[in-house]
Amino acid sequence: MSKTYNRLAAGERLRLKRTLLGMTQEEMAERIDRVPKYYADIERGSCGMSVETLMALSHTLNMPMDYIILGREYGENSEKKHEDEIVAVLDILDKCPEKQRASILKIIKIFISSCRK
Repeated sequence: MSKTYNRLAAGERLRLKRTLLGMTQEEMAERIDRVPKYYADIERGSCGMSVETLMALSHTLNMPMDYIILGREYGENSEKKHEDEIVAVLDILDKCPEKQRASILKIIKIFISSCRK
């Protein structure tokens, strides 16, 4: 946990959660009613975000605002709890060819969808 706002770290937390949910940057931008370039810049840490954007991201991703900005964890629903697993999945995906990666993501989306029923 950091005591100061680090745009790069905040962007990485957003990217991890968005990727886990199987959304593209464009889909996330649409959900929070922002242009895709602005959202991509937030994820890269090349720009900050307004309070309104932070609130929209918090709501859409079901992440506490403190966690997005500072990486603070609270209670059992902490995002940090699963960060190691998310990083492991991303590492596996990064090592796969593009075509295989697309298939894996489709399988994950189907699996998550079937679990929600």
